[in-house]
Amino acid sequence: MGKTKGRLTLPSESNFLEQTKELLDRWGADAIRDSDGTKLDEATKQLDAKIYTTYFVARNHNDFIKDHMEECQQIFVMSKFWLATEDTLTIPFMEGYFEDQVQPDYVHDPKRYWEVIDRTTGEVVPVEKWTVHEENNTITIEGTRPFHEYTVSFLVYAIWDPTQMYNHITNNWGDVPHDIPFDVRGPHSNQFMHSYLKQWLKDNPDTDVVRFTTFFYHFTLIFNNLGKEKFVDWFGYGASVSVAALEAFAKEKGYRLRAEDIVDEGYYNSTFRTPSKAYLDYIDFIQAFVAREAKKLVDEVHDAGKEAMMFLGDNWIGTEPYGPYFEQIGLDAVVGSVGGGATLRMISDIPHVKYTEGRFLPYFFPDVFREGNDPTIEANKNWLSARRAIMRNPVDRIGYGGYLSLAYKFPKFVDYIEHVTDEFREIYDIVKHTKPYTGLKVAILNAWGRLRTWQAHMVAHELPYKQIYSYLGIMEALSGASVDVSFISFDDIINDGVPEGVDVIINAGDAGTSFSGGEVWKNETLITRIREFVYNGGGFVGVGEPTAVHHQGRFFQLGDILGVEREMGYSLSTDKYFTKELKEHFIIEDIEDVHKIDFGENIKNVYGLTSATEVLEFSNPK
Repeated sequence: MGKTKGRLTLPSESNFLEQTKELLDRWGADAIRDSDGTKLDEATKQLDAKIYTTYFVARNHNDFIKDHMEECQQIFVMSKFWLATEDTLTIPFMEGYFEDQVQPDYVHDPKRYWEVIDRTTGEVVPVEKWTVHEENNTITIEGTRPFHEYTVSFLVYAIWDPTQMYNHITNNWGDVPHDIPFDVRGPHSNQFMHSYLKQWLKDNPDTDVVRFTTFFYHFTLIFNNLGKEKFVDWFGYGASVSVAALEAFAKEKGYRLRAEDIVDEGYYNSTFRTPSKAYLDYIDFIQAFVAREAKKLVDEVHDAGKEAMMFLGDNWIGTEPYGPYFEQIGLDAVVGSVGGGATLRMISDIPHVKYTEGRFLPYFFPDVFREGNDPTIEANKNWLSARRAIMRNPVDRIGYGGYLSLAYKFPKFVDYIEHVTDEFREIYDIVKHTKPYTGLKVAILNAWGRLRTWQAHMVAHELPYKQIYSYLGIMEALSGASVDVSFISFDDIINDGVPEGVDVIINAGDAGTSFSGGEVWKNETLITRIREFVYNGGGFVGVGEPTAVHHQGRFFQLGDILGVEREMGYSLSTDKYFTKELKEHFIIEDIEDVHKIDFGENIKNVYGLTSATEVLEFSNPK
């Protein structure tokens, strides 16, 4: 493989010029970037490369926000469950939260925005029955029912950006000030956002690409009282909530949101929850606002003769690259962190941009680049897991982030990345402008559909969890398979039928989640349209607990198609005879021992419904 150049972004830092020159040449980079905690010196900016500069819209401006703390970002959070044993209960609602990150909002009337709920009955406690004590962050409830549990849903101000908090703690930044995030809905914040950017563009003539990291609202990331992660949802809109947003929503949509619409019994509308109408209305409202405001910033960047790039992470909430408003923003590029094939495709398939870029792992931070550790192992795993997806639809560029000085101390790693970058460019030149072979068109069916293309089953950007790794494997396999993949919602089929050209529908997920579907499988139109699709030759694949809701004598509502049912304990008196494994089948003809296949987590008590059900492997049949 010959030496090539281009399509690579190299991180650098001050006082590291000669080493930057060396790696610029060895890795064939044509762009240089800074990172959170690093700056490029003037000599580095004069090298023969495009200059990316990280730009924070709604944080890293403490001099401004300290004079306008009423415009800090806000979040609705929920207290722990507290048991009443008498007719009065006092709840220390901040218990378990990190007070360096969040503080209760006493600027706005708690009785207008907060909620106290009897979690045993689900009833909202009338506001006249509870009192807030600001001096010790407690609420006293009168007239509680003994041995009922109660929670408080309350607004807090976010006073420390969670990404900077993580970086601060990981890198031991000591006295570096805590970035205070502000809400651009506020009049002072909105004016500052524009005036600062316009001046910044004048002050940074060497910047070619403004790398927005990202725009306004961080994904939901809350820390506990020990400064450890408490709740994380990469898709969470929690930090976009504010009194200003609630009032604007009521005016635009014609009804008011409750605190419960956001805290959602403490699940915070996790992407695994089937979204309510109120939540879908809310995220649509936020997406429209983010697109309008982000477009203004992008236009200002373009007017200055520079490109606008968005980082798909951190403050990405509301941008939704596969949503209805993204095109309006007018970005030149999107860059995102690559964890594997699914996240690679999540980035490379994004429409309405000139180019995409994948930031590969590991990030050059001391948690990985430390004595005794070999960062090449993570780099190799990351590259191999993404490479198959690159063969289907490559990102246009790759890059890395963090402290280049740390990576430079690991010669084996430097050698390996030199190989990776050359290999990427070779693959790109071959596959980018050719259409790969496609044998089938597959549609992934869940509650989110196209909005969350290549984002199914993720919690925190492809981190492994016992409950999801089996499903993430489907996404990984499809990301590099010779199939055309689309993502459709249950509503798509209910309203418009199965899309034209789809050959196979896949429904995968645990029962009751947004990915399996839950109650939607009681919908007659959904059921009959899929049955008709299969009757006419279409395929339907179920993984985990597909079409699952106990209704009319069935757990799997499309058990007639799937050929299986789940024993719930209700039909133990009915014998199950169809458990015999086939010795030969085209699916397993090249597999030496089907019992050695790792299928991930087992779904227990599933059995064949009829003699027509072909069983290839039966885990724990007894």
